[in-house]
Amino acid sequence: MTDTDDSHGIPSAGTSTSEKAADEAKKVSSEIYDLISMKGKTSKTGAGVTECAGKDREKYFQIFHPWSFTPASADQLDGLMERLKKELPKHGWKVVDYGPDTSKNKNISLTADNDAKKHSVKIVEMAKADPPSLSLMVVSGCYQVPDGEKIQRF
Repeated sequence: MTDTDDSHGIPSAGTSTSEKAADEAKKVSSEIYDLISMKGKTSKTGAGVTECAGKDREKYFQIFHPWSFTPASADQLDGLMERLKKELPKHGWKVVDYGPDTSKNKNISLTADNDAKKHSVKIVEMAKADPPSLSLMVVSGCYQVPDGEKIQRF
């Protein structure tokens, strides 16, 4: 996300209530789930609210939505990260980081930004976990709460 409005590199996502912003993050997660396009289970985690670094915590916030995906069978993960690396850009995402992480297992990690949606996603393939799965974290840009509203923290 390159349309930054502060020195911390977090882009402005506009004005929204935290509830509406959380719904948007869940929608972005759902679109990524559709790109995974295989049978499996997702975790039922909700979105959360956090501060925008260096900004007034009463006026500005970010949404994060962590979730995981466990395929119906472990071999379905084979090649999935490479496919997502190719598919995400066709849907407005720019892959900004891809490759093994620094963990002992050298998990494949992919980070992508969507400037139009003002969201970023980090996907980590946990191939050696039991059961193997994907760990996903969708994070919004920095929203400003509308005048007269308070940020709902959840």
